[in-house]
Amino acid sequence: MTQEVDLDGLIRQRIRSLRHARGWSLDALAARAHLSPSSLSRIETGHRRISLDQLVPIARALDTTLDQLVESPHDEDVVIRPQPSHTPGTTVWLLSREASVHGVTVAKMRITPALPFTPESLKVHPGHEWFTVLSGTARLHLGDRTVLVQAGDAAEFSTMTPHAIRAHEGPVELLTVLDHNGERAHLHTGGEGTHP
Repeated sequence: MTQEVDLDGLIRQRIRSLRHARGWSLDALAARAHLSPSSLSRIETGHRRISLDQLVPIARALDTTLDQLVESPHDEDVVIRPQPSHTPGTTVWLLSREASVHGVTVAKMRITPALPFTPESLKVHPGHEWFTVLSGTARLHLGDRTVLVQAGDAAEFSTMTPHAIRAHEGPVELLTVLDHNGERAHLHTGGEGTHP
C-alpha cells in the first residue's frame, strides 16, 4: 500500500514538475489536456484520485508517454559496471542497459590496427550512427570515402551508406550511440564478432 501511495505522489510531482519546466500555468496545461483547471489542481495536490482517462491526455499534453509518467521510482542500481567483450582487434563495453531509454545503446569501443579493413568490412543497415573519438584517430570508411576522425571530434552518418570504422596509426577509443538496427549489426553479429 505504501508503495502505491509513493508512486501516486511521484506521478503528481512529475505532472507538476513537467508543467513548471514548460513555464505553464495550471490553466495552460488544463486547456491542453481538456480538463478543468480545478480538476488539474486537485490532481496535482492529491485532493483527487488520478484516473487513467485523465493521465493519458495529461501525458500527451506534456509531450511525454504514459509509461514515463507512471514508471516505478524503484530503479535497480543506477551504476552500470560494464564488462569488456573481446573479438580480434576490438573490445566493447556496453554503457547502457538492455532496455535503455529511447531504444538506443551506448557503448565504448577500443579498436586496434589488428582489425584490418577489407571491402567486405563495409556494412549497411537502416538508421543513423553517431560516435565521438575519446583517444587516437578513427578511420571512417563511408562508401568510397575515407574520413579521419580525431580525438575530440564526432561523426554522424546514415548507416545506409556502406561503412566501417577502423583504427588509424594506433589504437582508437570511441563512444558510440547505436539505434536498435545499429546495435544488432555492430554488437550481435552471430559469431562473426563485432564489425565496427
